[in-house]
Amino acid sequence: MTKQTIYYTLTDEAPSLATCSLLPIVRTFTSAAGIDVQITDISLAGRILSAFPDFLTDDQRVTDGLAFLGALTQDPNANIVKLPNISASVPQLKACIAELQSQGYKIPNFPEVAQNDAEQEIRGRYSKLLGSAVNPVLREGNSDRRAPAAVKQFVRKFPHSMGKWSMASQTHADYMRGGDFYSSEQSVTVDEPTDVRIEFVGKDGAVSLKKELSLEAGEILDGMFMSARALRQFFEDSLNDAKESNVMWSLHVKATMMKVSHPIVFGHAVTVFYKDLFEKHGELFAELGVNPNNGLSSVYENIESLPRSKREEILEDIHACYENRPEMAMVDSVKGITNLHVPSDVIVDASMPAMIRNGGKMWGPDGKAKDTKAVMPESTYSTIYQEMINFCKTNGAFDPTTMGTVPNVGLMAKKAEEYGSHDKTFEMMADGTMRVVKSDDTVLMQHEVEQGDIWRACQTKDEPVRDWVKLAVTRSRQSDTPAIFWLDRNRAHDIQLIKKVNKYLQDHDTSGLDIRIMTYVEAIRRSMERMVRGRDTISVTGNVLRDYLTDLFPIMELGTSAKMLSIVPMLKGGGMYETGAGGSAPKHVQQVEEENHLRWDSLGEFMALAVSLEEMGIKQNNPRAKILAKTLDAATGTLLENNKSPSRRTGELDNRGSHFYLGMYWAQAVAAQTEDPELAAMFAPLAEAMTTNEDKIIGELAAAQGKPAELGGYYHALRTNVKKVMRPSATLNALLADANSQR
Repeated sequence: MTKQTIYYTLTDEAPSLATCSLLPIVRTFTSAAGIDVQITDISLAGRILSAFPDFLTDDQRVTDGLAFLGALTQDPNANIVKLPNISASVPQLKACIAELQSQGYKIPNFPEVAQNDAEQEIRGRYSKLLGSAVNPVLREGNSDRRAPAAVKQFVRKFPHSMGKWSMASQTHADYMRGGDFYSSEQSVTVDEPTDVRIEFVGKDGAVSLKKELSLEAGEILDGMFMSARALRQFFEDSLNDAKESNVMWSLHVKATMMKVSHPIVFGHAVTVFYKDLFEKHGELFAELGVNPNNGLSSVYENIESLPRSKREEILEDIHACYENRPEMAMVDSVKGITNLHVPSDVIVDASMPAMIRNGGKMWGPDGKAKDTKAVMPESTYSTIYQEMINFCKTNGAFDPTTMGTVPNVGLMAKKAEEYGSHDKTFEMMADGTMRVVKSDDTVLMQHEVEQGDIWRACQTKDEPVRDWVKLAVTRSRQSDTPAIFWLDRNRAHDIQLIKKVNKYLQDHDTSGLDIRIMTYVEAIRRSMERMVRGRDTISVTGNVLRDYLTDLFPIMELGTSAKMLSIVPMLKGGGMYETGAGGSAPKHVQQVEEENHLRWDSLGEFMALAVSLEEMGIKQNNPRAKILAKTLDAATGTLLENNKSPSRRTGELDNRGSHFYLGMYWAQAVAAQTEDPELAAMFAPLAEAMTTNEDKIIGELAAAQGKPAELGGYYHALRTNVKKVMRPSATLNALLADANSQR
């Protein structure tokens, strides 16, 4: 790399399409400051292809972009702009594999159950691509997420809709009161570097090694398990209660990021809800390869090979299950797709805020919004959602025009906490004891487990905790805002963290700052009470809460989490600038394919790029980069003020038109600035040309809409097709080419 390089990630779905439209505009500006913008492919398709070079021809092989960026995170000059990527579930992985195979890539199928060593090796490669495969590699720093001032001002002027809450609402969160990870968690901090073994001891005394770990001095290690028996009883009780109370039932887990434990939890929900179906056809389903962890869709897919009469019998049995169960929340009421169809459809951190914003209602089978029993089995963080539901029932919906903001400082570096647990998560094949043992045979922790239980270990290294505390104090000082460490004094892991926080706070000047440690429920209650009075409060949280809160509060404040500014200051000195969430991206692509209209909003990308340029200017002593950052911020503010964000409706301004306006406002701002007259003169012709041709360009962009767009693929769209679809204005293309030719 060169020091003047921004690495821009090529990801998936709508963000990938948007990048194709935006980058020619971005490069027109950055080249004037001597900055190179390089694309690095970390899409699901790209990661699959890079994992199987031995199955591809020479011209089909691709660079492992994720490995490249992972190494780059250790460089103090790293400057990465990261867009949302797919955290793949097994159904998504299999769909991507099938698409690549149809395009001529002779990669192997994903073996759900490996039958031999070769299949085991292939499954191992694919398993590394599931769930949160990208973020743990790239997030070599802690998280700083906040709502930019320009966005808050815009939302206060043009607020999004909020559903009305009733004090009579029956909506509530339901979670386990025992037998879950929270209730079984044990945690230790090791004083010196040490090696440990994770072992399973059978009832016969036989010991099997599960994993060996080398721990650093000061590292926190947790062990915990979820009882399968308690989980299944909880699901049964929650279903019966919802049926008796006439409340809709909905499951909210994170089977994408928690790629080992939560698909199993999801599978238990499927087999309990459709208990009669699986009891009757269990042996047949096993023969067919039905995997309930992949949702009811696995049943539909695998019965296709059966004779028609048998398929119809099974479909009738599926429908019969609904007679004795409560109504279930729907992903798509028209198509009959429920929350149990596939595990990647309903993700807790996006689905719960959407429900709360909608007055506590989700969509039922009849297409109507209804009160809901929101089932989140693991109780650790579920209580925050119930607390917000209670608050809204008492106080009504939040008001975006007056509410304060809750930025976040999140502990996530070096695979901290639960999101780093995947290689240390095991489903028990028999009754026995799981234990963690030091090299001197000292037992650090142990659990009595039963067949089917889910046991996991989590690690949190000391260096990220030190940096997290430092970042919290820095943000509190810079913004003159109170900060709350969300730590539960009754939770084993948090007890260890509290000791470290109290210790490392002493390394900083906290005079005049309001910094507190509170339980999750206490913290969200105080944050909401301040928020409704227009006051701001920094949430300082662990990794999963970071993920949850940076959707929960922004969806209330801004209508979406995609408008948050997300900065990851790397531990080694570099920086990553994330551009927002991608939960609605699949629907966006569908609209492009059907109507050639992309409603994806790149606002988060604009803001991330501005900070990236600002940091480039500071670290590399590049004055023009600083000017581009300031003028890009100004252009973004003008875009918001003039309401040039994409519309949801085909025929109106879409993502491509929004990009044009950003480019026009940016060129105008650069041309108007006086810090660098030469730079101003360089962009004056482009600003004038874009302004003069505004109507013509918008007309060309609008003319492209209203008919199907052929992308050549969903997961691995053909780049030639994407460029044709996303750059349809010949006039704009010519103006950018002319501007670049003048350099």
